[in-house]
Amino acid sequence: MSWQARAHDLGFSAIGIAPVDRLGEAARRLRAFVDLGRHGSMAWMEETLDRRADPRVLWPEARSAVVLALNYGPDRDPLENLAKPDIGNISVYARHRDYHEVIKGRLKEVASLLARETGADVKVFVDTAPLMEKPLAALAGVGWQGKHTNLVSRDFGSWLFLGVILSAADLPPDESAADRCGACRRCLDACPTGAFPAPYQIDARRCISYLTIEHAGPIPEALRPLMGNRIYGCDDCLAVCPWNKFASAAAEMKLQARPDLTAPSLAALAALDDAAFRVLFAGSPVKRIGRNRFVRNVAIAIGNSDDPTLAPALAPLLGDPDPVVADAARWAADRLVPPERESFGVSISPHP
Repeated sequence: MSWQARAHDLGFSAIGIAPVDRLGEAARRLRAFVDLGRHGSMAWMEETLDRRADPRVLWPEARSAVVLALNYGPDRDPLENLAKPDIGNISVYARHRDYHEVIKGRLKEVASLLARETGADVKVFVDTAPLMEKPLAALAGVGWQGKHTNLVSRDFGSWLFLGVILSAADLPPDESAADRCGACRRCLDACPTGAFPAPYQIDARRCISYLTIEHAGPIPEALRPLMGNRIYGCDDCLAVCPWNKFASAAAEMKLQARPDLTAPSLAALAALDDAAFRVLFAGSPVKRIGRNRFVRNVAIAIGNSDDPTLAPALAPLLGDPDPVVADAARWAADRLVPPERESFGVSISPHP
């Protein structure tokens, strides 16, 4: 069996091949992104810039990039939770098993077959190394980078996980994907925090996915009311893309949403200690941000709920040992019941 046939048998939805020496324009955009400070606190993006700009810096023998994509399309409207302020909205990609675990073993199997057929060395990557997966996927014809900078597919819309096999073989490349966004700007207009300074540009410092996942400190107060009940990631710019009309729900069972993560109660999530957090999110990508950062997000969502009945859930968090959690809880309490703060049973110091 060929490596391509085995990849399809393993559930990969799309396969493309790109040369590794054609990332010049993507590398220029990445450098501009970093130079403008739009990467925020993600210092690793600056530290690994040269390797991201050219896979041959990461691995000098690399000649070709095999990009494999796996569909994780949702089976319901990804934005339906936003109208339910008492629950937390978790990004579609994190409502099931960690995609790294689902993809990596299969990718290694495909890579072994590829190495056997070509006689050339290979290396496997699943979002764990400084590679520009999305530009490589566009060069490989898997999709194109839309105005929101994410990958868009004619067949699967916005919902594709990517894995990359770098090969030392000069493999025949596929035709790169054409940009089919046209005049549409739905993704830009849908962003709750205005994170797109211009089409095809993003400022991570205003992106809810960055703020809730990558950013470890206090979230800027001006952005907190704009987050709504988004407690891990944000799907707004992805979900409104018209190309999703061709998308289908994920066939892979491990990538179908867990019922307990589809519409979780904010009050229940606010009560999580570290042990309970680890149990609930075992095998989930949410686990990697840790309890404190997650509960910070939950407290902000409660503050945005406009529901005073959720205020008691904040009481234990007002004295949380983590100052970032305590700060978020105080902010939320001030929004829900400012005149009745004494009812929490905890003294709330005024903001400095």
